[in-house]
Amino acid sequence: MKAVKLSPLNQERWRRFCHNRRGYFSMWLFLLLFVVTLGAELIANDKPIVVKHDGDWFFPVVKNYTELDFGGDFDMAADYRDPYIADMINEAGWMLWPPIRFDYRTINYDLPTPAPSPPSSKNWLGTDDQGRDVLARLIYGFRISVLFGLMLTIATSIIGIAAGAVQGFYGGKVDLIGQRIMEVWSSVPTLFVLIIIASLVPPNFWILLAILLLFGWMALVGVVRAEFLRARNLDYVLAARAMGVGDGKIIFRHLLPNAMVATITFVPFLLVSGITSLTALDFLGFGLPPGSASLGEMVGQGKNNLHAPWIGISVFIVLALLLTLLVFVGEAVRDAVDPNRTR
Repeated sequence: MKAVKLSPLNQERWRRFCHNRRGYFSMWLFLLLFVVTLGAELIANDKPIVVKHDGDWFFPVVKNYTELDFGGDFDMAADYRDPYIADMINEAGWMLWPPIRFDYRTINYDLPTPAPSPPSSKNWLGTDDQGRDVLARLIYGFRISVLFGLMLTIATSIIGIAAGAVQGFYGGKVDLIGQRIMEVWSSVPTLFVLIIIASLVPPNFWILLAILLLFGWMALVGVVRAEFLRARNLDYVLAARAMGVGDGKIIFRHLLPNAMVATITFVPFLLVSGITSLTALDFLGFGLPPGSASLGEMVGQGKNNLHAPWIGISVFIVLALLLTLLVFVGEAVRDAVDPNRTR
């Protein structure tokens, strides 16, 4: 497979990015945390990763099994934490458990003190007021927050860049109508719309994504529009038009790459905005369904359980670390693509 070779300009930008040690190491630390949490089921789960019983292999993480599969009495989902089921499996095999034997929904009924319970050897960061493991919920909440932010950032970037490109390239009435639509649409209160929709339909991941996408696509329109308005009358664009090159090819081949330089600096900050929006909505009770792995819901737990500081401190550290890493990466990207900066 042939390696992708960067142009001299992009090589210089990459060198500038690497020269910003804070942003460079923040990028790798963020990627490490994100990749690790993508396999959250292998880190925190109330099911074993692998089970060997009577010479047969079972993978409870990816497939559900019943008690009958292990010699039990009932045709129901096997509870591997039940001593009866665990003894039957261990008599004729073994189980490989993840490091944390709880997922974000598992309630620990064997607590030494009433929930919320402080950190212990079983619950490393304690439990919340429902007896659920705090560390497991942080791992799953980190993953869903980053995935939500990434999907929202990609979708809003595509729509915003497309809208800004059309307005800036064609100008005139197209630009005028587009600007008036944006002025009207941006005046609609997002939170009120979300409250109305939540009263009609229980919000979930995809409904929240769609609502925030409806109002978030305007973030990049102004930057892309300004770049296209500036470049559409330059000599190389006029020459391409004189040669009969179509509008689509001029937009994608000649103008869009220049506009992307200005817009790429906003991407990490859009990701931060998406994560904080989901966290705020979950905190207010208009976010993910109850019981979901949510950093915002854990912030609310910390507020409501001031006598259990391990909840608030844990989620604060995770949110602060996540947002700080992304801001540092955004600053490094901004400096790398800025033509006025040198190494």
